[in-house]
Amino acid sequence: MKPAFLIAGTHSGCGKTTLSLGIMAALNRRGIRVAPFKCGPDFIDPTLHRLVTGAVSRNLDLWMGGESFVRQCFDRQTAKADAVVIEGVMGLFDGGESSSAALAKFLGLPVVLVVDVRSMAESVAAIVKGFVELDIDLTVAGIICNRVGSDRHRRLIENAVQQRCPAPILGFLPRDAEFSIPSRHLGLHMADEQPIGDAALDRLAETIEKHLDLDGLLKRCRIVVKAGEYVRRQPVIKARIGLARDAAFCFYYQDNLEMLATAGAELVTFSPLTDRALPENLDAVYLGGGYPELYADKLAANTSMLSAIRRWSEAGRLLYAECGGFMYLTKGIEDDNGVFHELADIFPVRARMQKGRIALGYREAKILADCCWGKAGKIIRGHEFHYSAIETMPDRVERLYALNNKEAEGYRLNNTLGSYVHMHLGSNREAASWFVAQARKGSMDQAGVNGKYHD
Repeated sequence: MKPAFLIAGTHSGCGKTTLSLGIMAALNRRGIRVAPFKCGPDFIDPTLHRLVTGAVSRNLDLWMGGESFVRQCFDRQTAKADAVVIEGVMGLFDGGESSSAALAKFLGLPVVLVVDVRSMAESVAAIVKGFVELDIDLTVAGIICNRVGSDRHRRLIENAVQQRCPAPILGFLPRDAEFSIPSRHLGLHMADEQPIGDAALDRLAETIEKHLDLDGLLKRCRIVVKAGEYVRRQPVIKARIGLARDAAFCFYYQDNLEMLATAGAELVTFSPLTDRALPENLDAVYLGGGYPELYADKLAANTSMLSAIRRWSEAGRLLYAECGGFMYLTKGIEDDNGVFHELADIFPVRARMQKGRIALGYREAKILADCCWGKAGKIIRGHEFHYSAIETMPDRVERLYALNNKEAEGYRLNNTLGSYVHMHLGSNREAASWFVAQARKGSMDQAGVNGKYHD
């Protein structure tokens, strides 16, 4: 048995990210190897987990990835860890099949509930009691009260909760210990931007050690973790895929990249911000999501890379782009100040940043015609989250996805596929092999045209 638990909240903004990072930091400083996870589709929190623990954090999403993928991912990553910490999403029961509660029950994990007690006292007991008793199949192993104002405030909460709830309070974090991480419209800053310094992490870990019964938490939250050896065989390289990766393009699921690698992809990173040309001998190019709107001026200034991307597309080579990567392939981005930045001009529309969020939600895509992710009729799942909108795409541009929100999306020109949907390959693991095969086939076809082919 080993310590394992899911840190959930009563609602978004109650402090579960701070508590999760603090507990991970405290365990890490004790020399405990943590296997970190994030419930749900979020790209940003896992990078912060990695910053704190030094370990890659994985997304566990029952709807987007499916039960089989989630179980295998969990078992594989926890086999060699000393402790397992999963950060939940939204409120404990929010999200149905993709909720923190659903994931905790599926994996047999105890839940540690974070409650924001600011502006409440005895009423905290009613909230805790409701969360503890709502689902008898769920184990709430302990409570952490966040943003406690004073010793008297603490006593009022403690007495009320102890009289009415079986779950123990494991800690009271004071309001003056508030820990903040810089944020922007898509969420917190990515770990690569160093939003949390070592000194701040040390303070956070010390706060956790001082105000949380960490030993009690580790003793109460233990599960039997399946043992097993997971041998990763060296794949035969079948295709070289150029992967855009820099401050502007940074949203990738690590599991997607590993599934592509297992299928035979050699992933070669490049930067649309700073590189002047694509890497040599590529079979496909993959532009992930991120923050192109924040770097639109620098992306626009790198005309050499824009020309290389445009030539690649016009040659009919395989090019896949999602969300931020898709925006990069439009005529350009109009930023918050109304300034237009010319970009790759592959898709004949402009992307405009909006004041409010345009889309947020899970997406299931039925593939309408054979493409880089599979044959017509195949299903692949993902999610959509963006603050930009494109102009109406001309009818001459092919639509490849029939989405479950009744929209036709997934735009293809030449052999370039662009979409606002972030795909997760756990829902259709054949897709990775198909993508690699299509990349290889594209190069073979080019060899027939050009009379040469790299091996």
